[in-house]
Amino acid sequence: MGSWDSKFRFHSRLASAKIGFMSQTPTFWVRDIPIYGDVVLSPMAGYSDVPYRAVCRAYGSAMSYTEFVPVEALMGRQSRNRFWQRLDRAPGEYPLVFQIFGNNAQKILNAAQRIEELEPDIIDVNMGCSTRKVSGRGAGVGMMPQPELVAKTFRLLSQHLSVPVTGKIRLGWDDTQRNYAEIARIMEGNGASLVAMHARTKLQQYGGQADWEEIANLRQAINIPVIGNGDVRTPEDIDRMKVVTGCDAVMIGRAAIGNPWIFNRLQREKLSPEQITTAVKYHLCEMVQYYGEMLGVVLFRKHLKQYLAEMPWAELLLPQMLQMTDFAGLFSALTCMGEPVR
Repeated sequence: MGSWDSKFRFHSRLASAKIGFMSQTPTFWVRDIPIYGDVVLSPMAGYSDVPYRAVCRAYGSAMSYTEFVPVEALMGRQSRNRFWQRLDRAPGEYPLVFQIFGNNAQKILNAAQRIEELEPDIIDVNMGCSTRKVSGRGAGVGMMPQPELVAKTFRLLSQHLSVPVTGKIRLGWDDTQRNYAEIARIMEGNGASLVAMHARTKLQQYGGQADWEEIANLRQAINIPVIGNGDVRTPEDIDRMKVVTGCDAVMIGRAAIGNPWIFNRLQREKLSPEQITTAVKYHLCEMVQYYGEMLGVVLFRKHLKQYLAEMPWAELLLPQMLQMTDFAGLFSALTCMGEPVR
């Protein structure tokens, strides 16, 4: 089982690397939770699972969010369903934020109380999802046109939960309803400990340009930490957003897919094949350990395409590797790919 021995060596090397660049003092606090670092992996449906969070954490993500979970899925008689798996956590994963969404304050509270038994460090209300099936029913960013619902939700959560409560928002529904400052003040006034904001409207979704100036305005409008999100694609963007906005941390979503090195401010194009395959093999091992061999390898394919699609030295082997279903074969192929030419 030498491959699994290699897995643990990778884990040790990456963990040691992270210790080297972690701040010795908290960068900021989410109420009584210290956050070490200023770059955070965004919660992303289909990506922010236990294995990928482990990879991003190893490279420097300061805080982990689960994929968001509908509150209705947490309230049925069935004690566990597929959505509960999104709330799994790896040993030592800290701090971990459980993210939920809904359109009814009491149901959000009931679900939050139920999942609090799993000992999250923070519970977050998603008020930023712009998909029609979520926002169209008044959840996600659909909560933002309902300030009374936001106030009631955070009032109930802060009164009845022992963990900090946070929220992720957008600028608003559209350019005529950029009410983020009002919503953030309501959140803070009703007990929220942090606001993360994607600097686009619901109507923009992921198009157009993120308005970083509005993140700067939000930072001035409230007295709790602010995480900025939107159009951070390079290590230079991280520092530029911090300078422009004054935000406490930067959240990275799509630009981190296939590029966990960004959390350590490493430029992907300057990495060696060995550096790249080290991370890819580590991610593969985490997937297989968590999901089992066949499912883990199959689910890993979408990540592998993102990791290697723009690598000329991997172009010829990628189609073959995407057909593999066994861990040993794929691990071996990646090892050979990353070895320096002699």
